[in-house]
Amino acid sequence: MLLITGATGTVGGAVLAEVVRSGDLHRALYRSPTEAAKAPAGTAAVTGDFADKSGLARALDGVDSVFLVCGPVPQLVELESNVIEASEAAGVRRVVLASALGAGDYPKSFPGWHRKVEDRLRASRLAWCILRPNSFMQNVLAFYAPGIRAQGAFYAAMGTARNCFVDIRDVAVVAVQALRGQHDGKIYELHGSEGLTYTALAEKIARIAGVPARYVDIPAQAQGQAMLDQGMPQWQVTALLELQEYYTSGHGGEPDGTLERLLGRQSCGMDQFIAEHAGAFRA
Repeated sequence: MLLITGATGTVGGAVLAEVVRSGDLHRALYRSPTEAAKAPAGTAAVTGDFADKSGLARALDGVDSVFLVCGPVPQLVELESNVIEASEAAGVRRVVLASALGAGDYPKSFPGWHRKVEDRLRASRLAWCILRPNSFMQNVLAFYAPGIRAQGAFYAAMGTARNCFVDIRDVAVVAVQALRGQHDGKIYELHGSEGLTYTALAEKIARIAGVPARYVDIPAQAQGQAMLDQGMPQWQVTALLELQEYYTSGHGGEPDGTLERLLGRQSCGMDQFIAEHAGAFRA
């Protein structure tokens, strides 16, 4: 029995979809009965909260492997550690952790939080696999497509830094392999197959989606103020700018073939992804 946490989130949802396709016996953890009612056909839905240890015990009963993912919140270390502790108590065999690129060598921002959870998991009695994906292609739709639709432009403070964007669906395939025990004791940094500057990304969007699209580089301070003006809390702004610094300092821009080796095929490329979602960039 597999348990997928974060089932309504971008990452957990992709892993759940892959598990459904695979036919593995599974259940998914939701935070409310309303969310649980939306579970895919064939998915056993359970409700619970990472802060509710008794609820976690019920969700974990009879589970062999857990996919663990938590939203980017300041309580991430505490909440994910609760799941690890509850998994040990419930007799779970393994936990597959959705971590972040940079957790191995960058103490700031989200990677620093994830590293603390990684260390807790590795010190446990559980078998484990840790996935450290690069930036998701799906984030291009969430964060940059609205600006392209409205203004024909998107803004960030990335300079000429390159990023090997990865499709969450490819990460989900590896996650399901790991849930089956194929990658116990492994830590994988997962990159897409192409290192792109944001200028090159904009050029691809313009060419493939057939829309005006350009990247506008702005100072980090201006980007931070814009996020604050949109109502984003200060802790989140700080974390995102620190994460951006990780990439602008020269990390995350070199493909290494690990994802392709694990998939046994070519990973989804940015050209393919943009073509599939071209409508998202059109007004």
